[in-house]
Amino acid sequence: MNNRYLISQSDFSENSITDLSLKHSNYTTWPLVYFLSEDKKHEAYVGETTDLVTRMRAHLKSDKKSDLKSIHLILSDLFNKSATLDIEANLIKYLAADGKYQLKNGNLGIANHQFYQQKEVYWDLFKDIWSELRTLGITRHSLDHLDNSDLFKYSPYKSLSIEQVEGLKTILKCLLDDNAKVSLIEGGAGTGKSILAIFLFKLLNSELEDFDLSDFDETDLELFDLFKRVKAKYLHLEMALVIPMSSFRKTISKVFKGIKGLKSNMVIGPAEVVRKKYDLLIVDESHRLRQRVNLGSYFYAFDQNCKRLGLDKMSSSELDWVLSQSNKSILFYDEQQSIKPSDVDSEQFKRLKQSTSTRYETLKTQLRIKGGPKYINFIHNLFHKENKISKPYLGGLSYEAFLYESLDEMVSDIKLKNQQFGLARLVAGFAWKWISRKDKSKFDIVINETRLQWNSVTIDWMHTPNAVNEVGCIHTIQGYDLNYAGIIIGPEIGYDPIKGEIIINEKFYQDKNGKNSIKDYEVLKNYIINIYQTVLLRGIRGTFIYVCDLELRNHFKNYWTLKRFERDVQELVTYNYKLNEQCIPFYDLSIAAGSFSEYQQVENVKYIELPDNLKANTDYFACKIVGESMNKVIPNGAIALFKKYTGGSRNGLICLVESTNIYDKDLGGQYTIKEYRSRKTITEDSWQHEEISLHPLSTDMNFETIVLRDEETIDFKVIGEFVRVL
Repeated sequence: MNNRYLISQSDFSENSITDLSLKHSNYTTWPLVYFLSEDKKHEAYVGETTDLVTRMRAHLKSDKKSDLKSIHLILSDLFNKSATLDIEANLIKYLAADGKYQLKNGNLGIANHQFYQQKEVYWDLFKDIWSELRTLGITRHSLDHLDNSDLFKYSPYKSLSIEQVEGLKTILKCLLDDNAKVSLIEGGAGTGKSILAIFLFKLLNSELEDFDLSDFDETDLELFDLFKRVKAKYLHLEMALVIPMSSFRKTISKVFKGIKGLKSNMVIGPAEVVRKKYDLLIVDESHRLRQRVNLGSYFYAFDQNCKRLGLDKMSSSELDWVLSQSNKSILFYDEQQSIKPSDVDSEQFKRLKQSTSTRYETLKTQLRIKGGPKYINFIHNLFHKENKISKPYLGGLSYEAFLYESLDEMVSDIKLKNQQFGLARLVAGFAWKWISRKDKSKFDIVINETRLQWNSVTIDWMHTPNAVNEVGCIHTIQGYDLNYAGIIIGPEIGYDPIKGEIIINEKFYQDKNGKNSIKDYEVLKNYIINIYQTVLLRGIRGTFIYVCDLELRNHFKNYWTLKRFERDVQELVTYNYKLNEQCIPFYDLSIAAGSFSEYQQVENVKYIELPDNLKANTDYFACKIVGESMNKVIPNGAIALFKKYTGGSRNGLICLVESTNIYDKDLGGQYTIKEYRSRKTITEDSWQHEEISLHPLSTDMNFETIVLRDEETIDFKVIGEFVRVL
């Protein structure tokens, strides 16, 4: 029992409904949220109601829900209608991403509701409810983990903005209009084109009985009426989602596999379009469909596909394949994300836009980047002389945007952000050859003392374990979201202070397929600028940049906040007792002796007070870190915040560890702080070996990796995970 809410569980049956109505008589006509489930089939349904008995009896009569076996009621005296709608919407979104259950919910009724109180009040309540659901075994993952998952980011169970709703109406009307062949939805980075494409695909693969009309408002009912008319017109829609980029296509295929009613083979590439006719093709990132320019080894297959469709290979494109093979097509498009000559000419989209058989809609509201329209406009204006920037961009607390004069410092900050939030990555322009592709011992990007390699894999790179130590490019991240993006702006783009304009240095641009056949300087310049505008709009929480060209860096200093690293040295104040709830235990490891558990005895514990902008947690503790072995992340003498380790993967995390097989002279004992990695190997005699390696992150190359094998790992203990430097 929680003093803010109660979660009550019982069987889902007529008898249990009667029992629940007696047991919770105060809530039978009170707003509540419920969760129906069947564990063997891993299916579930989430809803909210103010009439518990009537709603449950209606579900028992439903063919879709009567096979569910268990019911959990979420009850609270704090609930009102807007609270239950919000908690229901969040529960649907996060349960769908959690993966334990496939939801039987339709995806039309999750709206952006008006709130009786501040939305943050409900969010805090939802976090507590989610934690208890994890305790009960209903959910598996933390909310932080799910926020970074593709299944959450690209889930069809998302609230739609007003613009997205209008776009959805346009598409449904296009399907109903016999004279309309194309629906063109245009929107910039972060306006939710991919979300709308996936939402639409799930909707069109749903049945009318999947929806509960009792909670629909006027907008929901209007959409549902259009959807009902579409379902009446098309008893079965032969359809597919077309994604041009192979990496993003594979990611969305995995997402579809985890959603009830969808299959991974519903996501296809442009070349697969030619195999059969479709009632409907939905194309995400349609600006990346290709024409017959700079195709390399793809020329032959391109020509054969054109021949199969009876199209002229010299004048046709993959867009023509889509239009030829579908009765209706939905195209999501952004001209400013066209990045190379092989992309379909924008003129073809302009002709489509002007056609009487095309329905057109725009998306403008920024849904991804916390910097909002202010940051988006700043990036677009930054690269064009005619667009004047009236004042520097100051992101403040809402969005972190910094210019670095040291690449090494930016790399360290990205790694730190990755520790804190996950999905923080380095991305660069095409100014360096990919020599590490053939020789893993070589570095591709060498700037002063910093040595980096390009992405070691091309498919789903950003989720690979070593991605934080590598550098991605436009092709590895287009379509994806990052929490923090560290952008290396290469020497292929510079600045002419006399003319006062951006220039390009073609000799430094290494993407051969991106510049071959281009004769016009301005055309190449536009592609390169589009690349940087696209990657600079990937970071949800923040964007860091390092600029190679000195003139361009000096020019950007007028508009970006320069990241400074002068650290104020403050006297550490410790207390012998817990002064208030903001105080956490503090251990000076540099003077500690013996095991960490001994050092945690009451007589040894000191306390420090966290600043107001950090909320104390019972799992938090702090240590003073002495030495240079981790100085890329933790400066010598810094106070570092840790979270007690309670289980789960620690690969790639910075950890405080203890073992009798370790002696760290700086920390004065048998524990150390390093980046943790482990692996298990099986020998020919089926003997399993474990190896733990602890890696320094230091500017001093003399520090060596600590390696523990087999019996040396027996007494090994992870004490805490590094959170941040205080």
